[in-house]
Amino acid sequence: MGAAYFYHMTRTPLEATLPMLLGKSLEAGWRVLVRAPDPERQRWLDDMLWLRPEDGFLPHGLAGDPRAADHPVLIAGPEAALGDRTALVSVDGAALSPVEVQAAERAMILFDGRSDSAVAQARSQWRALTEAGCGAQYWAQEDGGWIKKSEKTGA
Repeated sequence: MGAAYFYHMTRTPLEATLPMLLGKSLEAGWRVLVRAPDPERQRWLDDMLWLRPEDGFLPHGLAGDPRAADHPVLIAGPEAALGDRTALVSVDGAALSPVEVQAAERAMILFDGRSDSAVAQARSQWRALTEAGCGAQYWAQEDGGWIKKSEKTGA
C-alpha cells in the first residue's frame, strides 16, 4: 500500500520542511504520527509547530496528552504504534518497520543532509526497507524545490 519517502534536507531545515509535509498530509486527509527519538526533541517539535507555519495552524499534540487520540498530528517516541494513523513521519533517525511502511498511506523519513551520521542512518533505513520489499523514493532539494532522484518499487 504505502511507500517510504526519504527527504534529504540540504536547503531548508526541519522547522520548514516538517510543517510543509504535515500540511500536505492533512490536506490529503491523513492522520499523522510523528516519531522523534527522545522526549526533549518531541517537546521541541510541539513548540515549533505552535509557531509554524506562520500563515496557518497545524493541529497537533503530544502522546500522553489526555486528548491524544483527537489530534490529527501526534508527536510521539519511537516506540509509538501506528494505530489508526495513516501517515508516519520519522525525524532524527526514529525507527519505522517495513510492516508500518506497508500499512501506512505514506511514510516519510526526514534527514539533515549536513550531518554525516544522519545521511548514514537514512541510507541504512533505505536498505532495510527496500530489502524487506517496501517501495521507496528519495527526494533531494535542488533549485529551490524538491526533486525525485531515485525510486525503488516494492515487492
